[in-house]
Amino acid sequence: MSRYRAAKAELWRYPLSGPTGGSGVTAVDLVVVDLEDDRGRSGTGFSYALGGGGAAVLAAARDLLERLVLDAPCIPPQALWRRLAASLDRLGRGTGYVAIAAIDLAAWDLHAKTFAQPLYAALGGVRRTVPVYGSGGFRPDQPPDETLAQTLRYAERGCKAVKLRVAGAPADVDRMRIVAEGRPADIDVMVDANQRCDLPRARWLAGQCARAGALFLEEPLPASELAAYSALAARSPVAIAAGEHLQGVAEVAPFLDERALAIVQPDLAMMGGLSECFRAAQVAEARGVSVTPHFLPALFVHLACACPNVTWLEDFPLLEPLFRDPVTMNDAGEIGPSETPGHGFRWADGAREEFRSAM
Repeated sequence: MSRYRAAKAELWRYPLSGPTGGSGVTAVDLVVVDLEDDRGRSGTGFSYALGGGGAAVLAAARDLLERLVLDAPCIPPQALWRRLAASLDRLGRGTGYVAIAAIDLAAWDLHAKTFAQPLYAALGGVRRTVPVYGSGGFRPDQPPDETLAQTLRYAERGCKAVKLRVAGAPADVDRMRIVAEGRPADIDVMVDANQRCDLPRARWLAGQCARAGALFLEEPLPASELAAYSALAARSPVAIAAGEHLQGVAEVAPFLDERALAIVQPDLAMMGGLSECFRAAQVAEARGVSVTPHFLPALFVHLACACPNVTWLEDFPLLEPLFRDPVTMNDAGEIGPSETPGHGFRWADGAREEFRSAM
């Protein structure tokens, strides 16, 4: 069995052009991990902290690499994930899971390259294309006509759905109504409240979403409020989605057990990597729950090829400028996986030198 001959982690600081998405993030800290085995094969992974905090993730990643990866055998990625996660028993998930995500993705990249397979095949999947919904360019304070204009731009690109941002306020009603009335007939609408509501306001918003014909309402409540999500789901006229702030299956499973979600939305960094996103999708599938991962469609299409309950992928172009020739959706608004061995991501020329921190 080959061994990990080299393992390193770097911090990149990537500024955005301005406040982005429903949370208004202005910068992303990336932790980039490179692994190499003793046969010269390499794998690259990354994780991220939206809005900062990457230094803590970097420290955790370097500690894990030094203690548990460097010079160790190249065991299968899911086995490595369990070893890394077990080392956090006395520390908690927190930044540790965000750090594991970068290591795990690098391990999967190396593992797939070892067998000269694209990532989806290494995950046990078969090639398929998956519809993408448009999520970029929407804001909770956006004038209704701008929201409709962005919806129509996505429709022109082939998207069959868009996701609006709302504030859980009366002004949301006009925004949703104008989009519902002005969208093409074959365009679905989703709504994302970014944790802005309490339970009474979430119930009101769910009713407004149903009137607008929304497919689902995402994160109407703070992510930790399981009891409130359960109460909301029991009476909501629209499907409830959440998951991008949940860490690991340990946090996802109670929402599924309580039937609090119709759609689970794992985030690569918060879940602790692709291995745990895969496991969460399988747990959801066993309960008849759909999965729509949080952004990074060119990565999560590999997961979709292995998990049939991944029904949508999200176009939210945040990190894509960092990649060279990223896979994009076709004219039908669908995306298929790269056939390159590994995950297929390559850094854009000069990205490492421009954004790498001295830490």
